[in-house]
Amino acid sequence: MEWLVRAFPAAEGAMNAALAEAQARQAVTVAAWLRYPTAIDAALVAMAGPGGSARLDWLVGGDPHEMDEADYAWRTWVDEVVASWAAGLLTSPALAETAVAALAGCEHTAASPVDFRRLTAPDEYDRRAAPQLRHPDLMAPVTDLHRLRLLARLHGDPVGAD
Repeated sequence: MEWLVRAFPAAEGAMNAALAEAQARQAVTVAAWLRYPTAIDAALVAMAGPGGSARLDWLVGGDPHEMDEADYAWRTWVDEVVASWAAGLLTSPALAETAVAALAGCEHTAASPVDFRRLTAPDEYDRRAAPQLRHPDLMAPVTDLHRLRLLARLHGDPVGAD
């Protein structure tokens, strides 16, 4: 979530920043739950580490040599696939609806109901708050990285989803 909102900042203002963060958080949550459908999957990635944001940073023109140590630390915990899937969900409400529907009955949603309205049905305030996060052309380099894997996961192809 942090990587998305830094790479594709919200419109100016505290309310816009909060709305953009909420949208990114919902997209990353759905993407992570799709990628790691069980608590064991999530625990394994927490132990091994997700890989980092180096390729994502390069795609959006970031320079890893210009980062301070604190920036570098959190970037090592960015999951490239989750960020890519989240970008895809943010730029396509229809794809986001399909993804949320795919979570029905999964281990993550079993405990309590979850609402992803800001992701699946963004209102005018959501769209104005996060124009970059919602822009398909701006997000395309990130979305395209793992789009086929997301589609494979959503259409029940476990081999293509890995």
